[in-house]
Amino acid sequence: MSGGVTNASQERLSLKEDLTCAICYDLFNDPVMLACMHHFCKSCIATYWRSIRGPVTCPQCRQEFPTKQFQTNYLVAAMVEKVRARSADHQDRQLKDCLASHLSMKERYMGMIHKSEQKVLKIKRTGAELQGQIRSDFQALHCLLQEEEASTLEHLRREQEEMLGELGRHLAMLQGALVEVEEKMHNLQQTMDAMEQRYLLETPEVNFRLSVEVDKGPGIDISSFGAKYKGPLQYIVWRKMFKLLNPGPAPLTFDEETAHPSLCLSRDKTAVVECDKMVAHKPSPKRFVQCINILGSQGFQSGRHYWEVGVENKTKWDLGVALETVDRGARVKLCPENGYWTLRLRNKTQYSAGTQPWTPLTLRTSPRTIGVFLDFEDRRVSFYNADTMLMLCSFNNGPNQKAFPFFSTCLSDQGRKPQLIRLVHFPLEPL
Repeated sequence: MSGGVTNASQERLSLKEDLTCAICYDLFNDPVMLACMHHFCKSCIATYWRSIRGPVTCPQCRQEFPTKQFQTNYLVAAMVEKVRARSADHQDRQLKDCLASHLSMKERYMGMIHKSEQKVLKIKRTGAELQGQIRSDFQALHCLLQEEEASTLEHLRREQEEMLGELGRHLAMLQGALVEVEEKMHNLQQTMDAMEQRYLLETPEVNFRLSVEVDKGPGIDISSFGAKYKGPLQYIVWRKMFKLLNPGPAPLTFDEETAHPSLCLSRDKTAVVECDKMVAHKPSPKRFVQCINILGSQGFQSGRHYWEVGVENKTKWDLGVALETVDRGARVKLCPENGYWTLRLRNKTQYSAGTQPWTPLTLRTSPRTIGVFLDFEDRRVSFYNADTMLMLCSFNNGPNQKAFPFFSTCLSDQGRKPQLIRLVHFPLEPL
């Protein structure tokens, strides 16, 4: 097909060259033929002959003629008109094709512009929503901090006023007692002076008793008072903030009934590791039997949830979320299409997101703790380096039905001691 088109184009080009005037280099206009059989435009050859001196010649072959004679060639003129018409049709067709191409390109660009504008609007709308959410979250923390600051300062003020009141009252009593003592001392001195001057034989009666007796005062421990407010105040408030965290770190445990027979759990079910040999177990449809997997005991089907998993010293693992309906008896690829949303580690430094094929991730440092965030409202599963809270990857097609925390210790390399995976529990309760 392409060869035929090329040959036809070459033939048209050759014909056009044959019908081109050698003087003006354009298609013949009113073509005439000289005695030597060469053709020229009538006006071109006339102009040429007027411009030369000497014998009349052909501009192309230089043959001399006795007179300025030529003959109109109607056949060539007809061929020129056909070529000219065909060229016009060809150009018109080219222009139409070019216009159609540009129109298609315009529509494509307009579609791309529309999509980009929609993305811009969506980004702005999402950004505004996120700003509102961020402000709301921080406002809750700010309110708590302000309330705690005001409450702590009020307690300090009351305690200080109470101590100052006690000390003030005691000081007033001491000052009163001091005045009385000074008066008694003055009276006694006067009595002594009078006795010396009058040589009194009898001692007059003098009341030596004080009407006010003041003890040592309130037992106020200033050191203890200062220590109360110089303690770990920020940590105390931070613990109180835990009740506001949404979601806060969930205190998960492993579900022993789902554990592969090669896995051993700690007594509190917060740590799991490979066993030296298979553990005796009861048959259960919940148990993984093909892969060394285990689920968390706590399942979720709404809301927002976050938990942390310690993976320090592990060279390989899979972590994430699995649907309750995953096939526990089959060996499948860990991907959303099969009901798994996971982050994976291989060879100590090779991190990947659980897609098919795997999506490699570049991490500057190896996390010691992984944070997993599950949001049913946005259908999102995200993974974090819990040491820095830097997000590692995120899935936006998360579960829409009940799901459980998922863990796989993977088979340890030959000769390497199995390392445990542990669920991180914060050792505190809201105050």
